Amino acid sequence: MSGHTTEAMTPDEIDDLARRARDGDRDALEHLLGAIRPRALNVCRGVLPFLPDAEDACQEALLNIATKVGSWHGNGRFTTWMHVVALNAARSTYRRLRNQAVAADPQEVGPLDRPDPRTTSVIAGTRLDLLDAMETLERDHPKYVEPLVLRDVYGLAYDEIAALLGLPLGTVKAQIHHGRQLTRPLLRDLS
Repeated sequence: MSGHTTEAMTPDEIDDLARRARDGDRDALEHLLGAIRPRALNVCRGVLPFLPDAEDACQEALLNIATKVGSWHGNGRFTTWMHVVALNAARSTYRRLRNQAVAADPQEVGPLDRPDPRTTSVIAGTRLDLLDAMETLERDHPKYVEPLVLRDVYGLAYDEIAALLGLPLGTVKAQIHHGRQLTRPLLRDLS
């Protein structure tokens, strides 16, 4: 497998590397991290449009993957599990950056109550007001966040989300529907 890029590796090859890494093969772990890095970075860039921020989140995601690869049970594709880890790292980085901006001198930063359209990302359908809405939803109704983000931001299929989260398909669909209803009023009108 040496010399393979992520595009050249099949999902089965990535799953095989992940199984070997999970079982303690350090070389497989290093190869796996290299193979999935571009995909993890793309997930992070979907949330964080500024490349250095996305790269920081990607590094956090790869560290989490390296230390928690044993928690992947092999029930679904490794890349789906990795997607969730990368998404969580990007959201964590976003929260940290937002908190730093709020803690900064308001005279320097400017008003934070309305997003600046120049800094509002529409990459992969993600907007900063959506991330704020997800924070509120996570605080008030946490069970809806992950299925909603996996479906509406990253476009995973309902059955793939159900397998990843270990939930019945009908439950996933209901959680996404209810999550959308709860999120809609939290989104700001930027027009």
